[in-house]
Amino acid sequence: MNAASYELIMKDGILIINKPQGLTSHDVVVHIRKVLHIKQVGHAGTLDPLATGVLIIFVGKATKLFNRFLEFNKEYIATLTLGEVTDSGDSEGKVLSVLPVPAINEYLINLTFKEFVGEIEQVPPMVSALRYRGKRLYQLARRGIEVAREPRRITIEALELRKFNSPDIQFYVKCSKGTYIRQLANDIALRLGCGGHISQIERVSVGPFNIKDAISLDKVDESYIRNWQG
Repeated sequence: MNAASYELIMKDGILIINKPQGLTSHDVVVHIRKVLHIKQVGHAGTLDPLATGVLIIFVGKATKLFNRFLEFNKEYIATLTLGEVTDSGDSEGKVLSVLPVPAINEYLINLTFKEFVGEIEQVPPMVSALRYRGKRLYQLARRGIEVAREPRRITIEALELRKFNSPDIQFYVKCSKGTYIRQLANDIALRLGCGGHISQIERVSVGPFNIKDAISLDKVDESYIRNWQG
């Protein structure tokens, strides 16, 4: 689809929301259902409660467009905090271990990043929504159960260091569908000689939709949606 087609679709019920921290993607859907008094609302590309940024919301007939958005690449700006390993892979989880942070510098970080650019294999984290024998992995994880997961092929198109202030590494990543940023961060931390977790993450784009296009939840009302629908 070209840009004109997306503009037409957006007027037919697509909202680009800047999800605030602390809400699940489903929380955003529930909020919009209440505000717009419509049940037919869905989202594409789940964001964890810790995450902020671009969340595509479908309203009304636009929910039928869901499958068209699955193949989009995504871009994030995230912070990896070295030295603390959590059970969730992010700062909201329980700390499992605390490890000394080795003496590293930006040069070493950039060298390590290069190892993860391109087509790589990634083992999905236990806190993902993938299914194992009918159960979501995160449901098993909550019960303290860990199962073997098959690695999946993903593509990291770009991985760039933005800022380093030990123990925090802020980075930008552009990746294919199916990429788990918390797992990517964990793998990078292990390669650097210690564990780590995601302490901040913002999704800045999904396909052609950028954070600059996104609106906050408090701006969503019927008049705004009608404007998008033309």
